[in-house]
Amino acid sequence: MLRSERRWNLTEAGQRTGIAHSTLSKIERNELSPTLGTIQKLADGFGVEITALLASDHIMPALGRRSVTRSGDGTALVTGTCRNGWIASDISKKKMLPFKTRVTSHDVNDYSEWQTHSGEIFVYVLSGTLVVYSEYYEPLTLEEGDSVYYDAKMGHKWISSSEADAEVLWIYAD
Repeated sequence: MLRSERRWNLTEAGQRTGIAHSTLSKIERNELSPTLGTIQKLADGFGVEITALLASDHIMPALGRRSVTRSGDGTALVTGTCRNGWIASDISKKKMLPFKTRVTSHDVNDYSEWQTHSGEIFVYVLSGTLVVYSEYYEPLTLEEGDSVYYDAKMGHKWISSSEADAEVLWIYAD
């Protein structure tokens, strides 16, 4: 764990990341799943790449890397608006983070604030209907097979407008 390696207490880690020490404690105890924005704050505060926080300790060679994620597998990362399955989680130091996500939110008011982080996001709708809200554009409705690519520094929120939860493949690149 980065915090213990650096001998930071929760208060110091909170000051460096901008995250309340009580929230950090809940994340460490697996009582709270952080949003991608919170993970970005952690990475910035610890001075590491976001992929380093999510990667397993197993380091693969730089060339000839490959990862297979079988259907239903992947590292779970659940938020209040989505159920994410992190794909290729066994490879560290990669340039992109692929996720298969079930968008469980059906109301934009489920978000307390705009989601923002560094990098870019590509989203491809696998099933259902996804509505992407952003700070600078009108809401965008995407159907199965549609996609969008955007700068993640622009505030964004996603909801499913179909009866069932929308399923999407999204790729984050920093």
